[in-house]
Amino acid sequence: MTELPLLQVPEWLKFSWLRHGFSTRHGGVSKVYGEDALNLGWTAEDDPSAVRENRRLLVNAAAGEASSSNGMKLVTVRQVHSSRIHVIQAQDAHAGRLETPEGKAVLEGDGLITNEHDVLLAAGTADCVPVLLLDPHLRVVGAFHAGWRGTAGRIVEQGVEKMQKDYGSNRHDLLAAIGPSIGSCCYTVGEDVREKFDDEFSYSSTLFHETSNTAQEIKFKIDLWKANNLQLLDAGLEKKNITVIGECTACTLEPSGQPRYFSHRAQAGRTGRMLNVIGIRNTKQQS
Repeated sequence: MTELPLLQVPEWLKFSWLRHGFSTRHGGVSKVYGEDALNLGWTAEDDPSAVRENRRLLVNAAAGEASSSNGMKLVTVRQVHSSRIHVIQAQDAHAGRLETPEGKAVLEGDGLITNEHDVLLAAGTADCVPVLLLDPHLRVVGAFHAGWRGTAGRIVEQGVEKMQKDYGSNRHDLLAAIGPSIGSCCYTVGEDVREKFDDEFSYSSTLFHETSNTAQEIKFKIDLWKANNLQLLDAGLEKKNITVIGECTACTLEPSGQPRYFSHRAQAGRTGRMLNVIGIRNTKQQS
Protein backbone atom coordinates (compact mmCIF):
# COMPACT_ATOMS: atom_id res chain seq x y z
CA MET A 1 0.00 0.00 0.00
CA THR A 2 1.29 3.46 -0.91
CA GLU A 3 1.16 6.54 1.30
CA LEU A 4 -2.28 8.12 1.40
CA PRO A 5 -2.09 11.55 -0.27
CA LEU A 6 -4.53 14.31 0.70
CA LEU A 7 -4.78 17.66 -1.05
CA GLN A 8 -5.15 20.52 1.42
CA VAL A 9 -5.56 24.29 1.31
CA PRO A 10 -2.20 25.67 2.50
CA GLU A 11 -3.75 28.75 4.09
CA TRP A 12 -6.03 26.58 6.20
CA LEU A 13 -3.20 24.68 7.86
CA LYS A 14 -2.68 27.54 10.32
CA PHE A 15 -5.86 26.51 12.14
CA SER A 16 -4.57 23.87 14.56
CA TRP A 17 -8.10 22.64 15.33
CA LEU A 18 -9.13 22.17 11.69
CA ARG A 19 -8.93 18.88 9.82
CA HIS A 20 -9.60 18.80 6.08
CA GLY A 21 -8.53 17.27 2.81
CA PHE A 22 -9.49 16.11 -0.67
CA SER A 23 -8.68 12.46 -1.37
CA THR A 24 -7.27 11.07 -4.61
CA ARG A 25 -7.56 7.53 -5.97
CA HIS A 26 -4.29 6.39 -4.35
CA GLY A 27 -3.15 5.01 -1.01
CA GLY A 28 -5.83 2.44 -0.20
CA VAL A 29 -6.33 -1.32 -0.22
CA SER A 30 -8.90 -1.78 -3.01
CA LYS A 31 -7.78 -3.87 -5.98
CA VAL A 32 -10.72 -3.69 -8.37
CA TYR A 33 -9.76 -0.23 -9.68
CA GLY A 34 -6.03 -0.91 -9.79
CA GLU A 35 -3.44 -1.59 -7.13
CA ASP A 36 -3.66 0.34 -3.83
CA ALA A 37 -6.82 2.20 -4.86
CA LEU A 38 -8.47 4.38 -2.23
CA ASN A 39 -12.08 3.74 -3.18
CA LEU A 40 -14.22 5.36 -0.50
CA GLY A 41 -17.64 4.65 -2.00
CA TRP A 42 -19.90 1.63 -1.61
CA THR A 43 -19.60 0.68 -5.26
CA ALA A 44 -20.98 -2.58 -6.67
CA GLU A 45 -17.56 -3.80 -7.82
CA ASP A 46 -15.57 -3.34 -4.61
CA ASP A 47 -15.32 -5.46 -1.48
CA PRO A 48 -17.12 -3.68 1.41
CA SER A 49 -14.33 -4.66 3.80
CA ALA A 50 -11.85 -2.84 1.56
CA VAL A 51 -14.06 0.25 1.54
CA ARG A 52 -14.29 0.20 5.34
CA GLU A 53 -10.50 -0.06 5.61
CA ASN A 54 -10.04 2.75 3.10
CA ARG A 55 -12.37 4.96 5.12
CA ARG A 56 -10.44 4.18 8.30
CA LEU A 57 -7.21 5.13 6.56
CA LEU A 58 -8.76 8.37 5.33
CA VAL A 59 -10.01 9.39 8.77
CA ASN A 60 -6.64 8.69 10.33
CA ALA A 61 -4.82 10.62 7.61
CA ALA A 62 -7.19 13.59 7.83
CA ALA A 63 -7.08 13.61 11.64
CA GLY A 64 -3.29 13.30 11.59
CA GLU A 65 -3.23 10.53 14.14
CA ALA A 66 -3.67 6.82 14.58
CA SER A 67 -7.10 5.40 15.31
CA SER A 68 -8.17 5.81 18.92
CA SER A 69 -11.23 5.46 21.09
CA ASN A 70 -11.80 9.21 20.96
CA GLY A 71 -11.04 9.62 17.27
CA MET A 72 -13.01 11.53 14.68
CA LYS A 73 -16.24 10.06 13.32
CA LEU A 74 -16.83 10.13 9.58
CA VAL A 75 -20.30 11.32 8.52
CA THR A 76 -21.61 10.94 4.97
CA VAL A 77 -24.99 11.26 3.26
CA ARG A 78 -26.83 9.33 0.58
CA GLN A 79 -26.28 11.84 -2.17
CA VAL A 80 -29.25 12.53 -4.45
CA HIS A 81 -28.18 15.67 -6.40
CA SER A 82 -30.39 17.88 -4.24
CA SER A 83 -29.90 21.08 -2.24
CA ARG A 84 -30.82 19.47 1.09
CA ILE A 85 -28.43 20.24 3.96
CA HIS A 86 -28.22 18.52 7.35
CA VAL A 87 -26.93 19.92 10.65
CA ILE A 88 -24.89 17.22 12.38
CA GLN A 89 -24.79 16.62 16.13
CA ALA A 90 -21.74 14.83 17.51
CA GLN A 91 -23.79 12.61 19.82
CA ASP A 92 -25.75 11.24 16.87
CA ALA A 93 -22.58 10.59 14.88
CA HIS A 94 -20.67 8.84 17.64
CA ALA A 95 -23.70 6.80 18.71
CA GLY A 96 -23.94 5.37 15.20
CA ARG A 97 -27.36 6.84 14.48
CA LEU A 98 -26.24 8.33 11.16
CA GLU A 99 -25.17 5.07 9.53
CA THR A 100 -26.29 1.49 9.04
CA PRO A 101 -24.46 -1.37 10.80
CA GLU A 102 -22.44 -1.77 7.57
CA GLY A 103 -21.33 1.86 7.71
CA LYS A 104 -23.56 3.25 4.96
CA ALA A 105 -25.21 6.66 5.31
CA VAL A 106 -28.74 6.97 6.66
CA LEU A 107 -29.33 10.65 5.87
CA GLU A 108 -30.29 11.68 2.35
CA GLY A 109 -29.09 14.96 0.90
CA ASP A 110 -26.01 16.71 -0.44
CA GLY A 111 -24.75 19.02 2.29
CA LEU A 112 -23.56 18.76 5.89
CA ILE A 113 -22.67 21.43 8.46
CA THR A 114 -21.59 21.31 12.10
CA ASN A 115 -19.84 23.24 14.86
CA GLU A 116 -19.21 20.14 16.97
CA HIS A 117 -15.88 18.48 17.72
CA ASP A 118 -14.58 15.21 16.34
CA VAL A 119 -17.01 14.88 13.45
CA LEU A 120 -15.50 14.60 9.98
CA LEU A 121 -18.04 15.71 7.37
CA ALA A 122 -17.62 14.20 3.91
CA ALA A 123 -18.85 14.84 0.37
CA GLY A 124 -18.36 11.97 -2.06
CA THR A 125 -17.34 12.67 -5.66
CA ALA A 126 -16.16 11.08 -8.90
CA ASP A 127 -16.48 14.21 -11.11
CA CYS A 128 -18.99 16.38 -9.24
CA VAL A 129 -17.74 19.47 -7.41
CA PRO A 130 -16.87 19.19 -3.69
CA VAL A 131 -17.08 22.48 -1.80
CA LEU A 132 -15.78 22.89 1.75
CA LEU A 133 -16.86 25.88 3.85
CA LEU A 134 -15.14 27.16 6.98
CA ASP A 135 -15.99 29.82 9.54
CA PRO A 136 -12.62 30.23 11.30
CA HIS A 137 -13.99 32.58 13.95
CA LEU A 138 -17.02 30.63 15.16
CA ARG A 139 -15.49 27.27 14.20
CA VAL A 140 -18.26 26.05 11.91
CA VAL A 141 -17.59 23.78 8.93
CA GLY A 142 -19.53 22.44 5.97
CA ALA A 143 -19.12 19.92 3.14
CA PHE A 144 -21.22 20.04 -0.03
CA HIS A 145 -21.67 17.87 -3.11
CA ALA A 146 -22.41 20.06 -6.14
CA GLY A 147 -22.96 18.28 -9.42
CA TRP A 148 -24.62 20.28 -12.15
CA ARG A 149 -28.04 19.72 -10.53
CA GLY A 150 -26.81 20.76 -7.09
CA THR A 151 -25.06 23.77 -8.57
CA ALA A 152 -28.20 24.78 -10.46
CA GLY A 153 -30.08 24.29 -7.18
CA ARG A 154 -27.70 26.73 -5.44
CA ILE A 155 -26.57 24.26 -2.79
CA VAL A 156 -23.45 26.19 -1.75
CA GLU A 157 -25.38 29.44 -1.61
CA GLN A 158 -27.94 27.75 0.62
CA GLY A 159 -25.08 26.33 2.68
CA VAL A 160 -23.78 29.83 3.38
CA GLU A 161 -27.28 30.98 4.33
CA LYS A 162 -27.75 28.02 6.67
CA MET A 163 -24.41 28.63 8.41
CA GLN A 164 -25.47 32.22 8.94
CA LYS A 165 -28.97 31.32 10.15
CA ASP A 166 -28.08 28.37 12.39
CA TYR A 167 -24.73 29.53 13.78
CA GLY A 168 -24.58 33.27 13.21
CA SER A 169 -21.70 33.09 10.75
CA ASN A 170 -20.65 36.33 9.08
CA ARG A 171 -20.49 35.79 5.32
CA HIS A 172 -17.42 38.01 5.02
CA ASP A 173 -15.54 35.75 7.46
CA LEU A 174 -16.25 32.53 5.60
CA LEU A 175 -13.56 30.66 3.69
CA ALA A 176 -14.34 28.24 0.86
CA ALA A 177 -12.45 25.62 -1.12
CA ILE A 178 -13.69 24.26 -4.45
CA GLY A 179 -12.05 20.87 -4.81
CA PRO A 180 -10.99 18.60 -7.66
CA SER A 181 -13.82 17.84 -10.08
CA ILE A 182 -14.42 17.58 -13.79
CA GLY A 183 -13.27 20.73 -15.56
CA SER A 184 -14.74 22.57 -18.51
CA CYS A 185 -11.99 20.89 -20.54
CA CYS A 186 -13.78 17.56 -20.21
CA TYR A 187 -17.41 18.16 -19.27
CA THR A 188 -19.84 18.20 -22.19
CA VAL A 189 -23.55 18.70 -21.57
CA GLY A 190 -26.70 19.19 -23.60
CA GLU A 191 -29.10 22.04 -24.15
CA ASP A 192 -31.29 20.89 -21.27
CA VAL A 193 -28.52 21.70 -18.78
CA ARG A 194 -27.89 25.07 -20.42
CA GLU A 195 -31.59 25.91 -20.11
CA LYS A 196 -31.63 25.02 -16.39
CA PHE A 197 -28.78 27.45 -15.73
CA ASP A 198 -30.33 30.12 -17.94
CA ASP A 199 -33.44 29.94 -15.77
CA GLU A 200 -31.45 30.42 -12.55
CA PHE A 201 -28.46 32.68 -13.20
CA SER A 202 -28.05 36.00 -14.98
CA TYR A 203 -24.42 35.07 -15.70
CA SER A 204 -25.28 31.67 -17.22
CA SER A 205 -23.87 32.60 -20.64
CA THR A 206 -20.38 32.97 -19.12
CA LEU A 207 -20.41 29.35 -17.89
CA PHE A 208 -20.91 27.66 -21.27
CA HIS A 209 -19.21 27.51 -24.62
CA GLU A 210 -20.71 25.70 -27.56
CA THR A 211 -18.73 22.76 -28.93
CA SER A 212 -21.09 21.38 -31.59
CA ASN A 213 -24.34 22.33 -33.23
CA THR A 214 -26.16 19.87 -35.45
CA ALA A 215 -29.74 19.36 -36.55
CA GLN A 216 -30.05 16.70 -33.87
CA GLU A 217 -28.48 18.44 -30.86
CA ILE A 218 -26.34 21.24 -29.49
CA LYS A 219 -23.48 20.42 -27.10
CA PHE A 220 -21.72 22.71 -24.62
CA LYS A 221 -18.77 22.66 -22.25
CA ILE A 222 -19.73 23.87 -18.76
CA ASP A 223 -17.46 25.41 -16.12
CA LEU A 224 -18.76 24.25 -12.73
CA TRP A 225 -15.73 25.71 -10.92
CA LYS A 226 -16.70 29.17 -12.11
CA ALA A 227 -20.38 28.50 -11.42
CA ASN A 228 -19.74 27.65 -7.77
CA ASN A 229 -17.20 30.47 -7.40
CA LEU A 230 -19.75 33.02 -8.64
CA GLN A 231 -22.39 31.49 -6.41
CA LEU A 232 -20.15 31.91 -3.37
CA LEU A 233 -19.47 35.53 -4.32
CA ASP A 234 -23.22 36.13 -4.68
CA ALA A 235 -23.67 34.59 -1.23
CA GLY A 236 -21.39 37.26 0.23
CA LEU A 237 -17.96 35.63 0.44
CA GLU A 238 -14.87 37.70 -0.28
CA LYS A 239 -13.02 36.79 -3.48
CA LYS A 240 -9.74 36.43 -1.57
CA ASN A 241 -11.37 33.84 0.71
CA ILE A 242 -12.22 31.38 -2.09
CA THR A 243 -9.69 28.76 -3.16
CA VAL A 244 -10.14 26.76 -6.37
CA ILE A 245 -7.95 23.64 -6.45
CA GLY A 246 -8.32 23.59 -10.23
CA GLU A 247 -7.54 19.93 -10.99
CA CYS A 248 -9.81 18.07 -13.40
CA THR A 249 -10.79 14.61 -12.21
CA ALA A 250 -11.15 13.38 -15.79
CA CYS A 251 -7.72 14.32 -17.17
CA THR A 252 -5.27 15.09 -14.35
CA LEU A 253 -2.46 12.54 -14.30
CA GLU A 254 0.24 11.58 -11.82
CA PRO A 255 3.90 11.92 -12.94
CA SER A 256 3.72 8.19 -13.64
CA GLY A 257 1.00 8.81 -16.20
CA GLN A 258 -1.71 7.16 -14.10
CA PRO A 259 -4.99 9.00 -13.37
CA ARG A 260 -4.89 10.96 -10.11
CA TYR A 261 -8.62 10.76 -9.46
CA PHE A 262 -11.65 8.57 -9.97
CA SER A 263 -13.76 9.91 -12.83
CA HIS A 264 -17.20 8.61 -13.72
CA ARG A 265 -17.00 10.07 -17.21
CA ALA A 266 -13.40 9.27 -18.06
CA GLN A 267 -13.66 5.73 -16.72
CA ALA A 268 -17.05 4.97 -18.33
CA GLY A 269 -18.95 4.62 -15.07
CA ARG A 270 -16.86 1.79 -13.61
CA THR A 271 -14.90 3.67 -11.01
CA GLY A 272 -14.47 4.40 -7.32
CA ARG A 273 -15.28 7.49 -5.28
CA MET A 274 -13.27 10.16 -3.48
CA LEU A 275 -14.30 11.70 -0.16
CA ASN A 276 -13.67 15.37 0.54
CA VAL A 277 -13.63 16.00 4.27
CA ILE A 278 -13.63 18.73 6.88
CA GLY A 279 -14.02 18.71 10.67
CA ILE A 280 -13.12 20.27 13.99
CA ARG A 281 -10.71 18.33 16.19
CA ASN A 282 -11.01 18.54 19.96
CA THR A 283 -7.36 19.40 20.53
CA LYS A 284 -7.82 19.24 24.32
CA GLN A 285 -8.40 15.48 24.04
CA GLN A 286 -5.13 15.14 22.15
CA SER A 287 -3.01 16.84 24.78
